[in-house]
Amino acid sequence: MKAGAFDFLEKPLREEALVAAINAATRQGRAGRVIADYETVAARLRQLTDREHQVLSGVLDGFQNKMIAFDLGISARTVEVHRANVMAKMGARNLAELMRMAITIDAATQSRETARAASVGGTSTYIR
Repeated sequence: MKAGAFDFLEKPLREEALVAAINAATRQGRAGRVIADYETVAARLRQLTDREHQVLSGVLDGFQNKMIAFDLGISARTVEVHRANVMAKMGARNLAELMRMAITIDAATQSRETARAASVGGTSTYIR
């Protein structure tokens, strides 16, 4: 009955039970998805060349292709090619998906640094 479902609620529904089930499913879903997403995105990031990493950084910082090209000393067309390669290697269909992947990596990195600092007993400062 629960194949793929998080929980089963019977009618008549109590509002508190519904809210509690939704909150629990959301918490569990996010935690599992972040770990799985982190591994997938990290593997894809390792496939990028140094130049593709540079272009990715510029894209995530919100720069236009011409601005990235100027900063890297290459043509705008070359940036377009690298950007297309980044999108293909990362499996992103659009900039929003690419940003989500970057946020996933950033969030997982921060949580790992926080956990590491807590186990050592110190505090961690995240510097970008």
